[in-house]
Amino acid sequence: MAISSESGQMLEDIVLCDTHAHLAFRQFDNDREKILREIEKGSPAFVVEVGIDVENSKKCVEIAESHQNVYASVGIHPHDSGSISGDNYLEAIRTLASSEKVVAIGEIGLDYYRDLSPRDQQRRVFSELLEVAAENDLPVIVHVRDAYEDAIEALRPFSGRSSIVVHSFSGTLGDAKMIAELGFFLGIGCPITYKRNNGLREAVRKAPLDQLLPETDSPFLPPQELRGKRNEPKNVLHVFRMVSELKGLALSDCSTALLDNARGFFRV
Repeated sequence: MAISSESGQMLEDIVLCDTHAHLAFRQFDNDREKILREIEKGSPAFVVEVGIDVENSKKCVEIAESHQNVYASVGIHPHDSGSISGDNYLEAIRTLASSEKVVAIGEIGLDYYRDLSPRDQQRRVFSELLEVAAENDLPVIVHVRDAYEDAIEALRPFSGRSSIVVHSFSGTLGDAKMIAELGFFLGIGCPITYKRNNGLREAVRKAPLDQLLPETDSPFLPPQELRGKRNEPKNVLHVFRMVSELKGLALSDCSTALLDNARGFFRV
């Protein structure tokens, strides 16, 4: 797929992928089908549509099952874990995970920044869904914010047992090192382009290239030059560019490496 720079100059032929998007969200109600048609044409080559609760996960699976280049992940976001009563949700997630288009469990995890759900409930749901992922031999997409110590402790037993990505990584250099040493992946989104985000850029510079996954978290966290606007999967190009710069690689070589990481992680 040929990508044009802002000046109109053609860049290398590269293939993009977005490993974390939320196209089922209301922000895409007016033009969702247009964006999905672009993805079907290969822009990006594939997208992982990520669920945050049972109902949203159902929508993600519906979108994936009706679009060849979209895959789904199903899970309960830590913000929504407080609304869970009993364990019926586990059967719902297991049923959704049986779809051939479901490639991961997530996003699940811990968020102590907003604390929208009780922390003990967050930890319980996180632990239960990690087991569901392991039982079904599915990778895991993990959300962590201001909870890296607890999250790493919860994830540690799954090192060598499950493929795990800490999406939209925002921790310290030490957190990144620990995650990489456990064999897990770092999900890198458009915040890597933010002017003051030197810490994230340093973490990516030092992290193994083969443990990085590109993402957008659309409709959230647009790149620096689009701050204030809705993010979209195609903006993952900004991530590819920055990672290639930090790693001192040609964009074409970096895109090949990141695409291989994503295909291997999600087995697509």
